[in-house]
Amino acid sequence: MKEWSFPARTDSIPELTALIDTELEAVSCPLKNRMQLDVIIDEVFSNICRYAYGSGAGDASVCFRFDGEKNEVSLTFRDRGIPYDPLESPEPDVTLSAEEREIGGLGIFLVKQLADGVRYERDGDTNVLTVTKKLQR
Repeated sequence: MKEWSFPARTDSIPELTALIDTELEAVSCPLKNRMQLDVIIDEVFSNICRYAYGSGAGDASVCFRFDGEKNEVSLTFRDRGIPYDPLESPEPDVTLSAEEREIGGLGIFLVKQLADGVRYERDGDTNVLTVTKKLQR
């Protein structure tokens, strides 16, 4: 298990992604899965940066775990921002054109499509979102 904490700013995403990519390479993660996990990192961390702290500043942490028996990666994102369960948001109507569709919700929709599991909980004053992805072999 590895864990990192970063300022909840979008300019933290490249460094966070590089650190997790190093861990993924160490467990021989296939390129396709790594690219999917990179998108997940970008979408989830971007949402934390944009919405968790309103106009204020805060931090977010990400925990990386690899379960060799299940051949599964889990990423746990934590922030102490506004309580928000992204899984309760209505899914966007992807049958509509971009002009017709309401703004928002596409990122978490994409995360749910790419991941094998997504779980949210509020732990005291902390939002905790855990995303799991089985690796192809």
